[in-house]
Amino acid sequence: MRGRKSKILFLIFLCICCLLPPLLRADTTILMLGDSLTEGPGLKKSQAYPFLVEQKLRTQGFSSIKVINAGVIGSTSASALSRLKWYLRSNPDILLLALGANDGLRGLSTVQMKHNLAKTIELAVSKGIQVVLAGMKMPPNYGAEYTREFERVFDQLAKEYKVVFIPFLLEGVAGDPKLHLPDGLHPNERGHQIIAGLVYKTLVTLDNFSKNKVKGNKPR
Repeated sequence: MRGRKSKILFLIFLCICCLLPPLLRADTTILMLGDSLTEGPGLKKSQAYPFLVEQKLRTQGFSSIKVINAGVIGSTSASALSRLKWYLRSNPDILLLALGANDGLRGLSTVQMKHNLAKTIELAVSKGIQVVLAGMKMPPNYGAEYTREFERVFDQLAKEYKVVFIPFLLEGVAGDPKLHLPDGLHPNERGHQIIAGLVYKTLVTLDNFSKNKVKGNKPR
């Protein structure tokens, strides 16, 4: 009798597991590959937007979400591919690619930046990782032609590889002193909260995100 009861309870448990949303049962790892804008210099890790996004997702029921803050101060798009290769050991399901700001600030080649980011996207796609590309913008003092070409890189990549696109990672933050540290370059705690809100809204719109079906994006 006891054995029969145990079997019934086990079957009930299996039925409940099958009814639960897959995301609540399986880990989903989001790799946020970026520079200092992602790392959050001058802030605690818990104040940077990757951590805030993870907490927001968990409070919304996505309890098994794991977000990796892979931001490195001073990094450019040149490091993107090698760094993604290193992080593949973490088996990321989603890649937020947020690099290029330092390329622009240093006036580096937009052609080379596009090549670097393209190779990174291609690697992610080949591994079945869904890509979210975060665009950046340069201040006007870098010249109209350069700023135009710089911004166009992100738009072109998003269209060519059909990846989810955030046109400007610092939307609502850039240019507002109240949302930056004293250096005027890096967002403060409040600034990161705004970035986190933008990234969160993008992530939850991913196809089949709630069902934990993460698929890579293939170029034409």
